[in-house]
Amino acid sequence: MNSNKWRPGEEAPCTGNYVAYDAEGHNGGTVHLEKGQRFPATQHSGSYYVAEE
Repeated sequence: MNSNKWRPGEEAPCTGNYVAYDAEGHNGGTVHLEKGQRFPATQHSGSYYVAEE
């Protein structure tokens, strides 16, 4: 798995699909972002995104 993690509100480093995970590592779905778009808010605190492989 990609070791880079991004938090909601940060800018996507490149265009692609990103998977959201909650603080416990449960998959919260996938979003497609263009480079520079901000990661969307999530319903759970401690959530993060990783690039989909």
